[in-house]
Amino acid sequence: MTPPPGPAPVDPAALLRTRSYVQLLLLAAIIGVPVSCVAYGFLWLVSQLQDALFSDLPDRLGYATAPDWWPIPVLAVGGLLTAGAIRRLPGTGGHHPADGFKPGGALPPVELPGVMLAALATLSFGAVLGPEAPLIAIGSGLGVLAVRLAAREAPPMAATVIAAAGSFASISTLFGSPLLAAFLLLEASGLGGPMLGVVLVPGLLAAGVGTLIFVGLDSITGLGTFSLALTNVPDFDRPTVAMFGWAIVIGLAAPLLGLGIRHLARSLRPVVERRMTVFLPLVGIGVGALAAVLAALTDHPASDVLFSGQDQLPSLVAQASEWSVGALLLLVACKGLAYALSLSAFRGGPVFPAMFIGAAGGIAASHLPGLSLVPAVAMGIGAMSTVMLGLPLTSTMLATLLLEVDGLAVVPLVIVAVVVAYVATARLTRAPPADPAEPAAPTAAAGEPRARAPV
Repeated sequence: MTPPPGPAPVDPAALLRTRSYVQLLLLAAIIGVPVSCVAYGFLWLVSQLQDALFSDLPDRLGYATAPDWWPIPVLAVGGLLTAGAIRRLPGTGGHHPADGFKPGGALPPVELPGVMLAALATLSFGAVLGPEAPLIAIGSGLGVLAVRLAAREAPPMAATVIAAAGSFASISTLFGSPLLAAFLLLEASGLGGPMLGVVLVPGLLAAGVGTLIFVGLDSITGLGTFSLALTNVPDFDRPTVAMFGWAIVIGLAAPLLGLGIRHLARSLRPVVERRMTVFLPLVGIGVGALAAVLAALTDHPASDVLFSGQDQLPSLVAQASEWSVGALLLLVACKGLAYALSLSAFRGGPVFPAMFIGAAGGIAASHLPGLSLVPAVAMGIGAMSTVMLGLPLTSTMLATLLLEVDGLAVVPLVIVAVVVAYVATARLTRAPPADPAEPAAPTAAAGEPRARAPV
């Protein structure tokens, strides 16, 4: 018996010509304004709480500067608050960062308080995660809420598109460019095919509006745009043959470090989640202790280990000459372990810590013969981001666009490092062989193409 035909596929070109799509674009532009304001306010609040906890509070208690041990109790409290938000509020506090950068689709608005409070407790108290994943979730949830309030009878696709537009708007300037933020979301979500433009255009429109809002709020308040930008970077002319050789080495080294971080995080995750209110504060204590170790053994502050690294990355690159190779290797070790601990149960994004660790490793590698600072930093950022995010195209753009004019010269080197890191990561994380007890997959019928084995 012939099954009934399914619904006719949507024609993207026809959809673009409809009045409802124009209305969807208008709603995307409108939603970009409040979402960007909320995102700006959220980032400002995180910055204020960080200053209050790590600068103002020690000063009020009589310390000229925060002592080396200060992050330990602060992160213990942060772990307790994060655990409370995850356990007591609807949802799971947002996407689990140990799973990599994977936007979770439209967020139910009822889960917004849990996402915001878990992220505030994570980011403000010094855990080594970034704001991008919580902002994407917040933008998505606000987008869904806007559709429900403005058009209750809207089809599910409208809520999906506007949720995506809200996510675009919320991180529009976080990486220094709305195009880079949009590209990150597109590659991470796996969008493609004929429907790509249908979802992309409202998102880009919302991101453009969001960028204007961030710039406008900065001009009014003077609080900044909370955008990553590398300044005072030395000039770089052209790559050499030796640098291409080092690109292969960096591409091979990054998976060893990144996969070790991921393995540790995923090994700790089930242990911490069994009794989160007990173990998450202990994880916070571990992160704080690692920051204290760096501060005690070097003349560099604990903040270089704490937080996402978004604010510390520009100064790290600009002051690269002030770091010895030993101090840089200690920084990579402490930041990497703190990153793994934070990934195991805190809530935040994995992008900026990966970039920071890659840059620190690149600065250390720049002391090798035939390798200078700018290409080493770019290759380190690109390779480490590829391992931790699994997004080679976005990682290439992150490493090159942040360096502005110099980025054009380092593009070939970054591509080599990223490709090598991507392939090496895939080889090292190959799926285990099938269980012999399981039934074999059916073979292809005559005339049907057989599935190709992975290369």
